[in-house]
Amino acid sequence: MKHRILIIEDDVVIQTQLRNLLIGNGYEAEVINDFPVVLEQVKSFQPHLILLDIKLPGNDGFSVCSQIRSFSNVPIIFVTSCNTDMDELNSIMLGGDAFITKPYNTAILLAKIASLLKRVYPAVEQEVLSCAGVTLHLESSKIEYAGQQADLTKNELKILYYLFKHAGTICVRADIVEYLWDNRLYVDDNALSVNINRIRDKLSAIGVTDFIKTKHRQGYTI
Repeated sequence: MKHRILIIEDDVVIQTQLRNLLIGNGYEAEVINDFPVVLEQVKSFQPHLILLDIKLPGNDGFSVCSQIRSFSNVPIIFVTSCNTDMDELNSIMLGGDAFITKPYNTAILLAKIASLLKRVYPAVEQEVLSCAGVTLHLESSKIEYAGQQADLTKNELKILYYLFKHAGTICVRADIVEYLWDNRLYVDDNALSVNINRIRDKLSAIGVTDFIKTKHRQGYTI
């Protein structure tokens, strides 16, 4: 699985440098250019980590960090030319995870990124879970039954992971939504229903029916 990193930086040269650096080291990278809707883009891209400058058009990086923290615990590394002790203190107080000044050492930046990702996202992707003949492959994001496979989106994979881990019990809808939010996936109750229906369609396509059962006004069970 490639980790997604979002670059919130208004200097085009630095944007390009960071994006090329990240892609060259095996990450998926996206750059924000529409700063008035930066929060919407964070929610849409669902990054595993954010590189954030302080000096930005409109709201500064401190304000952006504070707003992101209102709905997400995604790791945030400040990468900035603001290098006073007060700048670093503010970044920590507002929820930043690391502070690196420009011009940055690429080796140190990459090491910090790798360290944060390893700490925040434990390597559970190697697991293979099975229930009633259905196998969930976390590493490849696939569901399998009788030799047939279907690809899963990130949200679908996490939902199934939760259901498999709680097989035989009723998984309350609110608990599933909270689990997804804790894992930095932005899903509300309506979106959960949509994802469950898509999962059922994919299961049906590989020959599995009535695998995820709905418990009225309670949740789901497998």
